[in-house]
Amino acid sequence: MSSMPVPHTRPVTRPSVGARPVRLAPVGLLHRIAAAEAALKVVLERWSVPALRVSLGLVFVAFGALKFFPGMSPVESLVEATWGVLTFGLVGGPLALVLTAVIETLAGLALISGVFARFGLVMLAVAFVGILSPLVFFPAELFTAAGPTLLGQYVLKNVVLIAAAMVIASKALRGPIRRA
Repeated sequence: MSSMPVPHTRPVTRPSVGARPVRLAPVGLLHRIAAAEAALKVVLERWSVPALRVSLGLVFVAFGALKFFPGMSPVESLVEATWGVLTFGLVGGPLALVLTAVIETLAGLALISGVFARFGLVMLAVAFVGILSPLVFFPAELFTAAGPTLLGQYVLKNVVLIAAAMVIASKALRGPIRRA
């Protein structure tokens, strides 16, 4: 055997064979892949939560804005019924839609701005109470023996939006107050 070095190889010791050159992936390529991964991680750490905050805000602005226009939102009757139950019949009809539209739109705009993200998160917490209440109050409208109705799917998808709000809150909320 020749003792000439083979480019991009390292000796690997095997119990019965001894030192023998084995062809490995070029170290330079592995280093470049690791560097690209590290750079991507830096970008994601910097921009993924702001992107999530803005996209969640856009979702709430869009769905909130629909409720300002009668007949545009597929959940109008559910919103009106939910407000009726939650307010013991004091709020319902068009007022329920306008209030929901205002809450959702303000929350979305606050999240998009970034400056008022904590306020937007509080508004979303209020909105999520109303959004998830039909699961308790109107299960027959949301589920059949075959599974969730289209309306039920519309409500259940909010679990993902709640998780997104929690990720945003983990970055937007202040930590504990430290006493000197």
